[in-house]
Amino acid sequence: MKKFRYTLYLRESMIFKLIAFLVALILIVQVFPKKAKFKYEFQKGKLWQHETLYAPFDFPLKKTAEQIEAEKEEIKENSIVYYQKDSSVYQSVISNFNNKKNTHFSGVSEQKKQELLAKGEEFLKKIYQEGVILSVENTGEGEINLIRNGNEFYEVSLNNILKLNELNSEIAKYFSDAPYNKYKKNYYDLFFEILQPDITIEQNFTKKTLEESLKEIVYTRGWVKKGQLIIARGEMVEGERFNTLLSLQSEYEEETWNHQNYVWSLTGYYVLVSIVLLVIGLYLKIYEKEIYKNNVKIAVILINMLTIIAFVGIITQTFPQYIYIVPVGMMALILKSFFDLRTVIFVFIATILIIGFIVPNSFQFVFIQVVAVLAIIIAPRDLHYRLNSFVSAALITGAYFVIYTAFHAITEGTISGLNISLFTLFFLNGVGMLFSQPFTYIYEKTFGLVSDVSLLELSDTNSKLLRELSEKAPGTFQHSMQVANLAEVAASEIGANALLVRVGALYHDIGKMLNPVYFIENQKTTTNPHDSLTPTQSAKIIIGHVTDGIELARKNKLPQRIIDFIRTHHGTSLAYYFYRKEFEQNSDCQEFDFRYPGPKPFSKETAILMMADSVEAATKSLKNPTYEMLDEFVEKIIKKQLDDNQFMNADITLKEIEKIKKVFKDKLTNIYHIRIAYPE
Repeated sequence: MKKFRYTLYLRESMIFKLIAFLVALILIVQVFPKKAKFKYEFQKGKLWQHETLYAPFDFPLKKTAEQIEAEKEEIKENSIVYYQKDSSVYQSVISNFNNKKNTHFSGVSEQKKQELLAKGEEFLKKIYQEGVILSVENTGEGEINLIRNGNEFYEVSLNNILKLNELNSEIAKYFSDAPYNKYKKNYYDLFFEILQPDITIEQNFTKKTLEESLKEIVYTRGWVKKGQLIIARGEMVEGERFNTLLSLQSEYEEETWNHQNYVWSLTGYYVLVSIVLLVIGLYLKIYEKEIYKNNVKIAVILINMLTIIAFVGIITQTFPQYIYIVPVGMMALILKSFFDLRTVIFVFIATILIIGFIVPNSFQFVFIQVVAVLAIIIAPRDLHYRLNSFVSAALITGAYFVIYTAFHAITEGTISGLNISLFTLFFLNGVGMLFSQPFTYIYEKTFGLVSDVSLLELSDTNSKLLRELSEKAPGTFQHSMQVANLAEVAASEIGANALLVRVGALYHDIGKMLNPVYFIENQKTTTNPHDSLTPTQSAKIIIGHVTDGIELARKNKLPQRIIDFIRTHHGTSLAYYFYRKEFEQNSDCQEFDFRYPGPKPFSKETAILMMADSVEAATKSLKNPTYEMLDEFVEKIIKKQLDDNQFMNADITLKEIEKIKKVFKDKLTNIYHIRIAYPE
């Protein structure tokens, strides 16, 4: 996994970017429908905005889905049910009769019993000669169809067949004469226990006959001739016009298609998707250079796009009626955990434009998704709180409800007759949004990224590492808190990731825990341990807090983005005090031995921390500072860093640095309670 991440982290690898975009292009186009796309977009209940349309060729006028379904139901209701007679049932019933006859006539003399049982056996022979049936379905004119020899059938009158629910009345009629009428209850109990139907439905033949009848349904109800008017510009798309347009669309997409059309359509898809991906790439290169240089982040963006497009494509081709169950907004929430709002909106809209080529009724789908999802990624500004996952789910579900209802009112002219099943899909879509946090966690662990949720957890000063820092190096802890406050405000001022900077500032000096007394902010007495060390030894300890911090961070499994702050907060600057001291004793000393290992800051956030750290530490040495002193100090420190080319790899402008300096001056003025002297 680490090797995989390292490969992706190779900065400005154009080969990787080209391969990634090429793979994304091919996979996205594979999802697209491989058939003609009707060039007219229309919706029921809306005006026809295109030119007057005449039939371009002869085509059949297809029945609506409702009409076809009604015909199917009618055929099912009137379909013939075939029965079969099982002769073995009678033998089984007679066997049961002989086994149980004495039980039901136990109080009768033997001679009388034989007479009664003979009459009962005669009754069984009579009813099974014609047949016994449990119930009757679709009998037509009082007759049923019995199967004979597997594929022949003949009609039998129901009047001659005993229905089990008529057993009581049949017994009463057959045993009405004396002496049998006294034993009707005995007969009924016996026959109720042993009788079985010997006429049952022949499922295979009945099903086969029904299927053949359904195959005979005609799916068309007439023809539209070439040149016939279909709809005029400005007419309402409804009723017969709507059905005719659907028939033309279906015929166009299914019938008027050949290999040459396929090649041109595929070429068109490749061109359009290439343009969308190229626009995303140019946007990142021009406006989001930090993302563009980071192959991991590009991979995360493309994987999210591919996942949601593939999901929509699969649902569209298999169960298009369930298209709104796809939680498209999950993509936006996942990306929002790692990227700024502008990038999320740009990538999301680009993805939705691609999806528009796939889904039916694309205008409505795209409009609903864009409005609903923009609502959840813009309205709750604090989505890094886990509770807001539920808020987002509720918000997008409500947005779907409202927007769909509005569309229905426009197309139908009423809010009655709303498709309730769509509301169920919207609800399930909202439930799916709750999985954005688990997927965000997977992305974090797979690609080594850090989300706002994780940053918020890391910013808790009661966490194990920060609590340990406050106990072992309380001065460093207070320094880190002050730096975090300075850096956070500065980041907000220039539009950088303020939460990331704050967390990086809190952990940037954790390496000082290993040797806290060698750092002045932790020295409680006037005794300085550096007095007993050579300048080279002192410099090694001071510079070593960076590498110590990196090891400590990795041991405690801090994210790589936080470790980057530890690595870069001194850049490759010089431990000037100890270098100068050594130089006075030994002019042959090497400057390299007194420089921090780096690297230099490579983002706005790491550059801000370097400035805030130096400014906060240096101003501690000022006694009775004035505004002029602070102003001069801030200018001097940051100028020195600029002259040392510490920010050459960071995507930060001089204008942004000026804003940062102003923030530092204002904040430090407040910290030291300095009253600015205005001229009289």
